[in-house]
Amino acid sequence: MADIIQLLPDHVANQIAAGEVVQRPASVVKELMENAIDAEATLVKLIIKEAGKTLIQVVDNGVGMSETDARLSFERHATSKIRQAEDLFSLNTKGFRGEALASIAAIAHVEMTTRPENRDVATQIKIEGSKVNSQEIVAAPKGTAIAVKNLFYNIPARRNFLKSNQVELRHIIDEFQRVALAHPNIAFNMYHNGAELFNLPVSNHRQRIVGIFGPKTNEKLVPVDEETDLVTITGFVGKPDFAKKSRGEQFFFVNDRFIKSPYLNHAINNAFDGLLKDKVHPSYFLYLSVNPKSIDINIHPTKTEIKFDDEHALYAILRSAVKHSLGQFNVAPVLDFDRDATMDTPYSYQEKKPSNPSISVDANFNPFAETVEKNPSVKKHTYRKADTASWESLYVGVESKSVGIPIDFNEIELESDEVTGSLFEQKTKEDQSTTYQLHNKYLVSKIKSGMLIIDQNRAHQRVLYEKLLEQMTLKGGISQQLLFPLSLDFSTADVALIASVKENLENTGFIFSKMEGDTVEITGIPFNITESQVRLIIDQLLSDFQNEVPDAIFSQVDLMAKSIAKSTAIKTGMSLSVTEQESLVNDLFACKEPTLAPDNRPAFITISMDELERKFL
Repeated sequence: MADIIQLLPDHVANQIAAGEVVQRPASVVKELMENAIDAEATLVKLIIKEAGKTLIQVVDNGVGMSETDARLSFERHATSKIRQAEDLFSLNTKGFRGEALASIAAIAHVEMTTRPENRDVATQIKIEGSKVNSQEIVAAPKGTAIAVKNLFYNIPARRNFLKSNQVELRHIIDEFQRVALAHPNIAFNMYHNGAELFNLPVSNHRQRIVGIFGPKTNEKLVPVDEETDLVTITGFVGKPDFAKKSRGEQFFFVNDRFIKSPYLNHAINNAFDGLLKDKVHPSYFLYLSVNPKSIDINIHPTKTEIKFDDEHALYAILRSAVKHSLGQFNVAPVLDFDRDATMDTPYSYQEKKPSNPSISVDANFNPFAETVEKNPSVKKHTYRKADTASWESLYVGVESKSVGIPIDFNEIELESDEVTGSLFEQKTKEDQSTTYQLHNKYLVSKIKSGMLIIDQNRAHQRVLYEKLLEQMTLKGGISQQLLFPLSLDFSTADVALIASVKENLENTGFIFSKMEGDTVEITGIPFNITESQVRLIIDQLLSDFQNEVPDAIFSQVDLMAKSIAKSTAIKTGMSLSVTEQESLVNDLFACKEPTLAPDNRPAFITISMDELERKFL
């Protein structure tokens, strides 16, 4: 039998390795930015074109590399941080100049220019598909600039699996935020298609959070600070009043590396137990410092999952630290039966000094005088006796007319008790309602074969969903102008997402006058919603986009219609009049698909007479 096992060429092996390291443009951004941080850069610039499909460029002012190091960095298993296997369990860095670069160079056009501080000239290397096309000496500033162009150009199947530009940009922004939040001592800039999205100067953790998520975030943060032998915890948690439906503002950092941990997330939720409404999630930005030897960061290719030596103790410490912070800053309710709240000094009077009251007495005051003047030096007040002539005249002659005249009660006409008409006309049997509302949740209606039970929330979602789809497709949304523009604050990433679906929102009736930085200004809204619903609709829309991540244009329109319908539909617990009930039933069965809600759950069920009769057997 002939030998069938053979060694793969390096460029093929690199392409296979790239499948683990590079899943999408955001993966390249993460690797290149972490390399810049390991190079001791104080300024990192990220330049993106077409959501990273055309260009991903990271420019840093770090230590740079020599000519030999620049060439070796693109070789497989090349690293500057590991000398032996034991070093894997005591890493204090992000990644390595090598390994990731070899994988990236196998599936893209890469151009790197680097110069160390002790050299006068820089080295420029151009690589296409693991093949070095050129290496030359050029003039460049200190640091490293790596440009990755035409990602997955030689693997069309992988390129076809990429999502829309809006979705890929969202993933890139997420990676940028994670790296920027972990390193407030480094300045970061991000540009997309020539527009600046982020400009983050050197700051502290709180200022960096506010710089990314907007100035309104500052009032939401509660500091957390706890130091033990096992772990040191610093950072912030969000106040319960500002909890969101999405998990977009939940960040764990272990030794300045972003991680995902459902176990630690459960500890945070446990600390907020009893403080949050249903289906909302707390915000947190927590930084954990542990001994590198007590964790294993190599259990996941992207190093976003970490294994701890003592997870149970870490869980208890984290939960207690968050609970302590919520109680210390009077966020969590505290019961103190010995304290009399009525004796508390209001905050506005804590710094004020007590003043003696001044009392002035007018010794000449006479309440029985016709006209009395108070102290003329202060202010003139006139007191007059009440004029009783007007009401006394009402009784003049009454006594003389009534005295001595007998009253014949038979001549007194009393109002008849007989009802000549009804305020509400009595309905005939044919006019009576055919629907009945049960527990302010279901509509019960009779049909020939039995009974129909409709979920009012799901039914209204279906009606609104089909109307919105028609408006977006035909661009026939009717708008109502607002008297005053409505200004809403979002994070920069959310504003970028709203801008990407702006056209579809305008087709439903929204009118945007400004969309800059972290502010969105709205001057018109759809006619069937109120101004107070706008924030809820957009928050729900952002949450749905983050969770479902649509790619095609049709998917965006469909998701938007579902999201707006979910936000504005009649809620469970809302009482409906008979007219509203019948109108909803008629609108539901006028839909193209009345049986299902937009999320494919049943909108109604039927119970036949046979089923009812079997219940009584």
